[in-house]
Amino acid sequence: MERILTKELHSHLNQSATLKGWVDVRRDHGKLMFVDLRDRSGTVQLVILPAHEEAYKAAQDIRAEWVIEIEGEVHARPEHMKNEKEDNGDVEIEVTALSVVSAAETLPFERNTEVNLDTLLDYRPLTLRNDRERRIFKVQSEIVNAYRDALRKRDFIEFQAPKIVGGDAEGGAHVFKIEYLNDKTAYLATSPQLYKQVMVGVYERVYSIGDVFRAEKHSTTRHLNEYTSLDAEMGFICDHTDIMDLLSDVLRDIISELKKSTKEVFDDFGVSLPKCPEKFPHMKLKEAQELIYKETKEDCRDEKDLAPEHERWLSEYAKKEYDSDFIFITHFPREKTAFYAYDDPEDEGYTKYFDLLFRGVELCSGGQRMHEYQKLKEKMVWKGLDPEKFEFYLQAFKYGMPPHGGWGMGLERLTQKFLNLENVKEATLFPREINRIDARLSESE
Repeated sequence: MERILTKELHSHLNQSATLKGWVDVRRDHGKLMFVDLRDRSGTVQLVILPAHEEAYKAAQDIRAEWVIEIEGEVHARPEHMKNEKEDNGDVEIEVTALSVVSAAETLPFERNTEVNLDTLLDYRPLTLRNDRERRIFKVQSEIVNAYRDALRKRDFIEFQAPKIVGGDAEGGAHVFKIEYLNDKTAYLATSPQLYKQVMVGVYERVYSIGDVFRAEKHSTTRHLNEYTSLDAEMGFICDHTDIMDLLSDVLRDIISELKKSTKEVFDDFGVSLPKCPEKFPHMKLKEAQELIYKETKEDCRDEKDLAPEHERWLSEYAKKEYDSDFIFITHFPREKTAFYAYDDPEDEGYTKYFDLLFRGVELCSGGQRMHEYQKLKEKMVWKGLDPEKFEFYLQAFKYGMPPHGGWGMGLERLTQKFLNLENVKEATLFPREINRIDARLSESE
């Protein structure tokens, strides 16, 4: 008999069916045995009776995570036994045959119980099977699908950016150096930025989804050394506000899709979907700093960037004043931004660059990029960079580039804040950070 999935059971009521999956939970009630079987589509309750002697005997040793194959009769549960909160809570299967596909040792913790972060990550191959973790990464998968759909329908083309690069796009120190061929030094990419810009000269509108690497020597609830970056870049813009409008639309599309596909996960986590007004609020960095000083008396007006506590304060302000979980902060100082950030001629010393704050953290950075060859070279020199080391990239600008801009956004941080998780590592399948690859690298966290 051909295998079916648990989600298909309602079309097989009062019929025989074959299922394969993992034992989720086993419960014994006298001579009756109840087993929750889990497959990729959900769970269902099995009833194993002594009357089916061979199946009953084969089931004696099974425990959580054993892989089994069963045949049985699909029945509607008695009315008083139905449970609307469970997968297939209105059906059950009376098992007539059972075979063990793979035995499992006893888990080092009880399934679906809360464990500390170290245990959660040290046993990641096992804890990922928990209902909570499966739901987190189902949401993350839907975010990626919705991101792709939102950009594809706006005529964006996906491309794959290299992860081994000859120079750092951000001009920073937090890079992983690697030995490359012929004893050359290369680096793991901190961003696909330079390649996004090159590809604007090819397709006008491009996006990429891929890993980036930051060699930051700290361990916090919001940082990773490897994460997935959701990037996009678009040509023929008027200024950075075109990018902000597009990003707002993409996020609205993602939230709309999550409402359709995973609303029950947000309900289970006790988290509301983000508030998205028609126009996301925005203010310049200088305006934000003046507001913080006026309202809190904390003077950050001479700072080149926002401190984490000020990002949290501005997020709370946006929620209270604009009923928005998002707020753009624009116009960061020239010294603070990367060499490709477009200088605003009407605001000397500041760039058409933005951060998007979401529920207390910087979710995304982006803005308009410089597109004029000579001015871009001059900005590189001003930043202390050698244009000759970027000749490969500069070819695109030497031979004609339109005004363009884009963003980079962390998938794991987006997932974390959507579901209100305490630590970004909870939203990362296999976290890489200073104290961990798969297992911990030291006892101190």
